[in-house]
Amino acid sequence: MTDTCVDRIDDAERVPPATDAAPAASAQTDGDRGHLAEEETVAAGLGPEACAEPDPWRAHRVAAGPFDAAERAAVYRAIETRRDVRGQFEPAPIDDAVLRRLLAAAHAAPSVGFMQPWSFIRITDPGVKDRVHAAFSAANAEAEAMFSGAHQDRYRSLKLEGIREAPVSLCVTCDPTRSGPVVLGRTHQSEMDLYSTVCAVQNLWLAARAEGIGVGWVSIFREADVKAILGIPDHVRIVAWLCLGHVKTLYDAPELAIKGWRQRLPLEELVSDNGWGGETALFVEQTRE
Repeated sequence: MTDTCVDRIDDAERVPPATDAAPAASAQTDGDRGHLAEEETVAAGLGPEACAEPDPWRAHRVAAGPFDAAERAAVYRAIETRRDVRGQFEPAPIDDAVLRRLLAAAHAAPSVGFMQPWSFIRITDPGVKDRVHAAFSAANAEAEAMFSGAHQDRYRSLKLEGIREAPVSLCVTCDPTRSGPVVLGRTHQSEMDLYSTVCAVQNLWLAARAEGIGVGWVSIFREADVKAILGIPDHVRIVAWLCLGHVKTLYDAPELAIKGWRQRLPLEELVSDNGWGGETALFVEQTRE
């Protein structure tokens, strides 16, 4: 009998779409395993040309086709309407189940060498919040003095944190030692662990938007001050202080753009072909349309 790609992935696991009633399973029994249709194997990059040799990982492969239109729209809506929230938090607590989902989304982020360098400290104690707010206030006064004239006045008018108003905060940290001194993918770019942790922050932020939870990223503080308050080891870095809470409204554009601090740059000015600083043909057809 002729050996085909379809024959070789008869045992491939099929993960059904998630629904509210039935979340996608991470594993199935042999009896529950489905069978990828031939056209699905091609869509997943598993056509006959990809199966010259048996694939020992075939049981872990699933079709990788695009989301349907509604799913795509939901993803892009979360991206486009995500906002940095500072002063619109409601006092109602965040349900623990929701917070667990947000943290699970963060923990699903990509990381260099799969080192997963992030940790999350949940802060609900008003006393701790007060101490962190004091650290922010000291740093904010220093930051204000770095600007001058109208820029300083505008800076002073902005609310840049919700540390005490938000019902919960998360301090997101990065442990560069988590996978030892030599990490796959970090051998030549030493800050890849920090970038990985930022991916976790973005995952959480987008999931929070889908849940109707506002998130504000506070970065104006001396790291040593907050590490001392929370007892964070010297070798661990603070990447983000995130204020979380329910919000009734969001700005329809970034707050700093609305309030005249800075406008979004045109995307076509930030893309070049085959080298730094040149032009790109990518947007030519869009312009013609």
